[in-house]
Amino acid sequence: MSTLRESFERASLPAISWLNGLPRLVPFLLVLALAVAGVLLPPPGWLLLVVVLLLLSWILALAWPRLSGAEKLMRVAVIALLFAILVTQMAPRG
Repeated sequence: MSTLRESFERASLPAISWLNGLPRLVPFLLVLALAVAGVLLPPPGWLLLVVVLLLLSWILALAWPRLSGAEKLMRVAVIALLFAILVTQMAPRG
């Protein structure tokens, strides 16, 4: 019987294989473009930040067992910062 972790990794394998086939700069630029657009676009633009948060959380979950303590902390900090930006974008201004 497989564990939940193994099932998660097996289900993620096609997407990870596809991402691995792309040039290294492409996923980075895609995440950067989505994040910047999510910050700069009017109110429904924050949905792009949700996409970025889900994507980065998924990658973090896959990499978690192989990361050192400092790497885990840095990646969680990035996700927390994006979450804080998301909350400020969702909140009405004024």
